[in-house]
Amino acid sequence: MKSNILNNIEYIKKATFVVLMLFTVLSFAQNGPLFEQGKLLYKAEKYQEAVSSWMKIIDNKQHAAELYFNLGNAHYKLNNIGPSIYYYEKALLLAPNDGDIKNNLAFAENAKVDAIEPLPKTIFYKWYYTISDVLTFDGWAYATVLFSINFVLFFLIYYFLYSERRKRLFFAAATFSILLLGMSLSMAYSTYDDAIKDQPAIIFAQIIEVREAPNLGSEISFTLHEGTKVQIVEKDIDWVLIEIANGKEGWIPNSDLKEL
Repeated sequence: MKSNILNNIEYIKKATFVVLMLFTVLSFAQNGPLFEQGKLLYKAEKYQEAVSSWMKIIDNKQHAAELYFNLGNAHYKLNNIGPSIYYYEKALLLAPNDGDIKNNLAFAENAKVDAIEPLPKTIFYKWYYTISDVLTFDGWAYATVLFSINFVLFFLIYYFLYSERRKRLFFAAATFSILLLGMSLSMAYSTYDDAIKDQPAIIFAQIIEVREAPNLGSEISFTLHEGTKVQIVEKDIDWVLIEIANGKEGWIPNSDLKEL
């Protein structure tokens, strides 16, 4: 009876793997020609048709830096500044070190209307982000585990050693490990909190009035234009509270931006 159950489980695992492989193969078989078709249309300067071809791939739930990069290029050619910046930003999320994406994003950003001066950064802010960028949230979590293991090992060795000279050495190593443990644990919490709060979006409306409250009858605080990157702070049904780089906040309709 037990062997039959195990055999059934193994069969289900294999069947699931085969289904997933077939789904992947079919997906590539379907999306590959669409991607190449889009490239041919782009070369023929049929940019809107190229966008339509590539959007079918996204509708099929396929994502790739090259796909977003090409969509950004096509929208830039169509003078759609908001969508071009949006897709370059999407590409950059998947390939953060790609020089071509960064260059084209810079060109697209030069074409937008809003030039927002960011708030000055304190030296402590710069130090924090210099350190936090060394590892991702997962990386800091793994580092915390590693330093925990190191501390336990060094402390146990210190505890059971008889040589005073070696005890001092391992006590210092254990102390250093627990300091690193505290730092990495703090960075893991901080980077996780940053990731949760980070909700960037791109303005898609050509011009939008940012209001003091989530209704059309409230006072206008300032205006924004297509392509500006904002942070979503809060959501309220059809409205979102946004913050721009200079620290100003206000409400706009949810339909006027697109989250990254």
